[in-house]
Amino acid sequence: MPSFQYKAVNQTGQQTRGRLDATNDVDLELRLRRMGLDLITFRQIRTGAATGGGKVDRKELINFCFDMEQMARAGIPMLEGLRDLRDSLDNARFKSVVSSMLEDIEGGKMLSQAMVAFPQIFDNVFVSLVRAGEQTGRLIDVFKSMSESLKWQDELAAQTKKLLIYPMLVLVVVLGVLAFLLVYLVPQVVGLLKTMRIDLPLQTRILIALSDFVVNYWWVVIAVPVLAVIGVVALIRANPQAAFVYDRLKLRVPVIGPILQKIILSRFANFFAMMYQSNITVLDAIRTSEGIVGNRVIASGLRQAGQQINAGEPLSDTFQKLGIFPPLVIRMLWVGENTGALDTALLNISYFYNRDVRDSVDKALKLIEPALTLVLGTMLALILFSVLTPIYDMIGQIRI
Repeated sequence: MPSFQYKAVNQTGQQTRGRLDATNDVDLELRLRRMGLDLITFRQIRTGAATGGGKVDRKELINFCFDMEQMARAGIPMLEGLRDLRDSLDNARFKSVVSSMLEDIEGGKMLSQAMVAFPQIFDNVFVSLVRAGEQTGRLIDVFKSMSESLKWQDELAAQTKKLLIYPMLVLVVVLGVLAFLLVYLVPQVVGLLKTMRIDLPLQTRILIALSDFVVNYWWVVIAVPVLAVIGVVALIRANPQAAFVYDRLKLRVPVIGPILQKIILSRFANFFAMMYQSNITVLDAIRTSEGIVGNRVIASGLRQAGQQINAGEPLSDTFQKLGIFPPLVIRMLWVGENTGALDTALLNISYFYNRDVRDSVDKALKLIEPALTLVLGTMLALILFSVLTPIYDMIGQIRI
């Protein structure tokens, strides 16, 4: 459906701008009129520009889920509730999406069917849970669970950024200091040493050679890492096997790899618990989870687990064979299967991983800080040692 950029005026005479999906200009005018707006001017947006337009972030989805939960809990008809929700939205893109969903629902579609048209906002898990809620009459529980899950994802994303941003900042500082020493300080000292005509130790000659290379071939120092990164990214995108190897390497990076695996399994357990509580079958939940874990190695393991469960093996035995879950998690699944309380076991697993991820991130940050400080100190010490050694030798010769 085409998108239009419009300027309109409301009943109080206030002008507003936004973007709306419509079949044509007549449909656009009708849709705006239902929103209480009179069209002034409009222009159609090209497909490429439309996809790159407004963005619906996670916080807006959290508010959407909360509003839908409260609306359903209060017994407000869905169409009326969605109209009120649309009118209260500030995000033009999201307002356009809700307007299109209203049109589809008025045309006889279910809410989940209307959401399918916007996969960039409502992913497969979201739509599957809403569909299950519609079939079981548990939309209130679904939207409550989705709201809590999105809040948890937001917190998890913040923890992940905290884990990665600090090392990156320290790395930038280290590279900046190293570049300053090699480009400015070392050449100054080299000029002094050459006037003294003294024999230089090996480490000083290596440092001078490195400094000369950086000064004379700085474009190579910058271009090689950039081209290497671009090449690796292109290879990963073009070659599924290379992408699989890359995902495997990410899980094996010291310190960060185990935490990343816990984050992935935490996301899986959280969504698995939500889908199982919404009466989605175990096999369907596993198939859906393959697309949300964000790692091809674990997704491949889940695919194998689905095949084994489909062949009749118990869930706990299947996950134990994967070798990615700790024994405590396997024990929780086994107890849940044998007591008929698998949903409770899955929620316990989700809580277990959430807490474990928080503790692991805190410990990693405490470990990374002194480790990076030690690396920086060692590099500076080596450079200063290489620079000062011949100076001390020269001073010793003068005293003699």
